Amino acid sequence: MTTVGLAGRNPEAAWEACRTGAWDSPTAGICEEYVQANLVVLPWAEAFDFLRFCGRNPKPCPLIEVTDPGDPEPRLTAAGADLRTDLPRYRVYRGGELAEERQDVRDLWREDSVAFLIGCSFSFEHALLSAGVPLRHIEEGTNVPMYRTNVACTPAGEFSGPLVVSMRPIPAELVPLATTVTARVPQVHGAPVHIGAPEALGIGDLEDPDYGEPLEVREGELPVFWACGVTPQAVAVEAAPEVMITHSPGHMFVTRMTHEELLTR
Repeated sequence: MTTVGLAGRNPEAAWEACRTGAWDSPTAGICEEYVQANLVVLPWAEAFDFLRFCGRNPKPCPLIEVTDPGDPEPRLTAAGADLRTDLPRYRVYRGGELAEERQDVRDLWREDSVAFLIGCSFSFEHALLSAGVPLRHIEEGTNVPMYRTNVACTPAGEFSGPLVVSMRPIPAELVPLATTVTARVPQVHGAPVHIGAPEALGIGDLEDPDYGEPLEVREGELPVFWACGVTPQAVAVEAAPEVMITHSPGHMFVTRMTHEELLTR
């Protein structure tokens, strides 16, 4: 199944495609009018510290929903979905190490599992495209590049680590427009955290992202960096919780919430 095949379809179709294994690719550009989310799942004993971490770091971790312990259904933003099966790919971290990547986490779900849905920058891309801002990773059908930075997040309990950013090459004359468009939606990371000069973030080589795939920055363009919901995965490496389930970078959860609803929250 191609990105074009899923683009514009409803969340239920995306969930079903993930659940059956028909879709296991990045979700940039699919279900364009709906908000996408990053996923973090932790045991109840560690959930409060992570909730505090999100509250102290709202740029990379803007919360969309937190589920009740043991409940895999995000009832407020995606009633009918199952967070154990309805993402294209998951990652499992154990003791700070990436242990595995898989398409289903039903056997890992516990009675005390708490899921956090965190706003995703894929959700503002439809607005950027509508405003006339080109996005090369969608044009090329690749995953957006993401980088660990030298910027430290504000710690909470056991959770600490570096800010992760996503990068999009933007024509220099459109950077103010891209900034204005994304600033309207802080629930999905909002305005950029940095423009140009990747070395100021401790990024040595744009062609070697920590997650995702590299994108060419062409003449007349600037690399523009947004806070990224993959930050908790970098935090998992630093904090080394016993187990943390996340989405695979770029493989997001599609909610029922529309972009218009997001603007009114």
